[in-house]
Amino acid sequence: MSIKRIEPGKRMSAAVVHGNTVYLAGQVGEGTSVTDQSKSALAEVDRLLALAGSDKSKILQTIIYLSDMSTFGEMNAVWEAWIDPANPPARATSQAALATPDYKVEFIVTAAL
Repeated sequence: MSIKRIEPGKRMSAAVVHGNTVYLAGQVGEGTSVTDQSKSALAEVDRLLALAGSDKSKILQTIIYLSDMSTFGEMNAVWEAWIDPANPPARATSQAALATPDYKVEFIVTAAL
């Protein structure tokens, strides 16, 4: 099977397509609030899925890391407005220290083509 790397960089690719599956690198967003960062990161998920030939209706699994679980409801409000309600993926959310203290949320997405 072929492997297609989307926006490869020195350290990682933004997405990798293998077979009929696309794997996105962890997506973080811009802004100071979990709401702003979630909206920004999910817009980037949309963009990368489109480059791979997929979309949010084909997301299989999402892993979400929050720097503070007290913002779970704030992130969920953005998620629920964004996700395709007819095709919700499997999902897990947990608290973790992210790459920098400025990051409040990170989304890791796997989708079908």
